[in-house]
Amino acid sequence: MDYNSNRKKLVLPEYGRHIQQMVDHALTIEDREERMRCSRSIIAIMGTLFPHLRDVSDFKHKLWDHLAIMADFKLDIDFPYDIPQASSFNQPPMKVPYQHNKVRYMQYGRLVQDMIERAIELENEDEKRELVKLIIGHMKKSLLGYNRDNASDERVFEDLKTLSHGRLQAEPEMKIPEFKDDGPIQQYPSKNYNQKNRFKRKKTPQLKHRK
Repeated sequence: MDYNSNRKKLVLPEYGRHIQQMVDHALTIEDREERMRCSRSIIAIMGTLFPHLRDVSDFKHKLWDHLAIMADFKLDIDFPYDIPQASSFNQPPMKVPYQHNKVRYMQYGRLVQDMIERAIELENEDEKRELVKLIIGHMKKSLLGYNRDNASDERVFEDLKTLSHGRLQAEPEMKIPEFKDDGPIQQYPSKNYNQKNRFKRKKTPQLKHRK
């Protein structure tokens, strides 16, 4: 039996093996005009597979691009559109640019430094104030994981001032929530605690017998 697993891998699986076989057949046609007619027929069939995309402006262009790709760019016809070149698919991917600027305080990481730079750029004072609150909260939690013994609010405020070169300062009324290792410390009894106490058996008052 002829299993798909034993066949050549499809370049564009969304079109199926029958379309690929049509493209392979078009490559074997020697007459240029007949090859062109066959290609147009293939494009028409390809378009019926995605009727919901017919209103897309460059739908036809994409179909011809896909035809060229499935033919491994070897189909010698007069394409109605400019098609991509095979070399553009063989180029190595572009390297993602990374920032190599040294982070001054490694315990906070680059995220905090980027947030600080963003806050400095903000012109709206209310937005800047809210972002500073987020920054100092994140700094406090990072500092707790790095050095719990020296994770005071004053340390965070001083580091914020240093990292922003004095352009950001926490306001006196800003308070950083207390954190545990797994998140903020609860200020109120937990729900489980209340439910646990709710179902505690109440002591039955003892009746005194009259003498």
